[in-house]
Amino acid sequence: MAKIPLFLRNTWYYALPSKQLKPGQLLAKTLLNELIVFSRDRSGAIFAKGSETKSYPIQEAQGNIWIYMSNDENSLELGEIPLIPEFANQAPQAVESIRLPCDVDHAVVGLIDPAHIAFVHQAWWWRSPQTLKEVDKTFEPSLYGFTMRKHPIEQQTFFYRLIGRNPQIEISFRLPGIRIERVSTDKHIVCNLTAITPISETETEETTLFYTTLPWFPIFKPLLLWFTRSFLNQDREILLKQQIGLKYNPPLTLVGDADAQARWYYRLKAEFARSQTQGRSFVNPIKEKTLRWRS
Repeated sequence: MAKIPLFLRNTWYYALPSKQLKPGQLLAKTLLNELIVFSRDRSGAIFAKGSETKSYPIQEAQGNIWIYMSNDENSLELGEIPLIPEFANQAPQAVESIRLPCDVDHAVVGLIDPAHIAFVHQAWWWRSPQTLKEVDKTFEPSLYGFTMRKHPIEQQTFFYRLIGRNPQIEISFRLPGIRIERVSTDKHIVCNLTAITPISETETEETTLFYTTLPWFPIFKPLLLWFTRSFLNQDREILLKQQIGLKYNPPLTLVGDADAQARWYYRLKAEFARSQTQGRSFVNPIKEKTLRWRS
């Protein structure tokens, strides 16, 4: 079996928030080990160029800039960028980003691991290992990934109680590393889009964006960003400790339902790479399944 590449090509990656690129400005950023220069002209149009003046397709929507990292510009099948339909072309009300000391695979696995929440993100306003409960969630295939079906939130933390009555949640994941969490109540919606963007073989950027219909969100924003930075820093600390063991290149062991999403990620990635090599359409290998774990 051919080795799965670390960086997938011919797919959309999150580049940066729109507000970071002003008219007339140049901004250089390394993505997938390539130095990319982003520019916005005076009319607002955006361009991206790499080495040897190679240009990359760019799309801007909902306050975000996405870049299509292709292998061959003559055979592009661009597809759709990740969007949140409920918010039209609204920009995110809050953005937080962090650099993680790991490759893209470990960053994605950490992002979609459902069992780490109570152990890594410990705080009085969240959860602790002492509150673990058996949960079962049904997943189904979706575009380049999978989706946890919408269901009522059973363990309502401080944050969920602020949103409103009868909160329900749906979580989707798609390649190359996009997770969208939708929380809806009787009156409001809060969406959290998290994008994993590889910088190099040893560094990855994680960006979290919030969209919401809450009218009082500006008041709550500083507190939410403090929570988000706390969570991201906790993830970063765990990854730093993890790198100590990874120096010895141990085999990756993924077992049980709690690790099923990580296994699915590697299956999705392998299928995407094969479809590119074989010049055919992507066939989602994920089937509908109910998973059970403690969280």
